[in-house]
Amino acid sequence: MSRIGKNPIAIPSKTEVLVKDLTVTVKGPLGELTKTFAKGVSVAVEGNEVKVEKTEDTIFTRALWGTVASHIRNMVSGVNQLFVKKLIVEGVGFKSAVSGKDIVLHLGFSHPVNMQIPNGLTVTAEKNVISVSGIDKESVGSFAALIRAKKKPEPYKGKGIHYEDEVVKRKEGKKTS
Repeated sequence: MSRIGKNPIAIPSKTEVLVKDLTVTVKGPLGELTKTFAKGVSVAVEGNEVKVEKTEDTIFTRALWGTVASHIRNMVSGVNQLFVKKLIVEGVGFKSAVSGKDIVLHLGFSHPVNMQIPNGLTVTAEKNVISVSGIDKESVGSFAALIRAKKKPEPYKGKGIHYEDEVVKRKEGKKTS
């Protein structure tokens, strides 16, 4: 039994949830999110809460039940407050800047790395901190992961790009006699 799936999702004021077949649309003060889910789980709006129920009892629907509830919970909270991921750029000469719809990263390569910012996301770069924010938790997390993948932190000096709350496990360097 899914602990996440069986709990109802509260709908805050100024937020509207519409369900049509397998598509759920959430409208709020910050925008609108729409997502289509697979068969096997039904979503119903009752009063000011959303309930997710499985329509059949298979391994697939039991796994999907909590996942659908989490996605809807993230959609409801996303249209009310932005999701933010912060990345820290560490290293001598490493820097980042936002120019128009692109983020430009100087990471010690012979060329700057240009990445196009997806629609719906806001990216700011101040000194050595990159902030990715938006209403869709999935797109915020995936774009932050793409930025981090360009130069992962290395364990000896800690140079690279890492999340704000990530702890980089450091290794001891080569010993001299």
